[in-house]
Amino acid sequence: MEHMIQPQIPRLTMTNYGNWSIQMKALLGSQDCWDMVVKGYVEPENAAAEAALTNEEKRALSDARKRDQRALYYIFQAVDESNFEKIAEATTAKQAWETLQKSLQGVEKAKKVRLQSLRAEFEMLKMKTTESIDDYVSRVKAVANEMKRNGEALGEVRVMEKILRSLVRKFDYVVVAIEESKDLTQMSIDELVGSLQAHEQKMKLNEETENLEQVLQSKLHVNESGTSSSYTRGRGNYG
Repeated sequence: MEHMIQPQIPRLTMTNYGNWSIQMKALLGSQDCWDMVVKGYVEPENAAAEAALTNEEKRALSDARKRDQRALYYIFQAVDESNFEKIAEATTAKQAWETLQKSLQGVEKAKKVRLQSLRAEFEMLKMKTTESIDDYVSRVKAVANEMKRNGEALGEVRVMEKILRSLVRKFDYVVVAIEESKDLTQMSIDELVGSLQAHEQKMKLNEETENLEQVLQSKLHVNESGTSSSYTRGRGNYG
């Protein structure tokens, strides 16, 4: 006998609504009930109206009710006591979701203010000299994802253009090479990052090689200086 695997339900806090809503969308989609959150369903006005439905309509209504209650159950399970109080009286998944959305994501005006702040932060992002490509791209992606959650239509090309124009100067020749040889509309961010990381590794190897050569040159110079001094002292004593 097969056992049903209970999906892991993400937990909503006061600060993770953006990530939580993405995870819940995936979870409810996997349970075939996300459309109940987005569109909901129409209940018959009364018992007489329900009785007048055709058998097919009754089956569709029964299915919609079951899927709606399934979605509502998952939403109830995904919140703490504080947030549960906000949706305890919700009778549909759509109602519960919209209540949480208004409460935690804020009204449209607040979203616009937040988005303006994120846009400014996005434009001011610049790679630090001590930062790796991976760390910097992670910072850019974090801001870009937050912008999307607040309603910004932000495509991959714009994010890649931002990354390329805000790298430290040592990547200038790499940026020029990529812009001249690659069509960003045909690339993914992962491909761009992979290319930049490959150049980053080459730079590190070159720097390590140069440092090693400098150390060897210094040692050689010291040895030569020591030999020369000994020879000079020897000639002096001989005389």
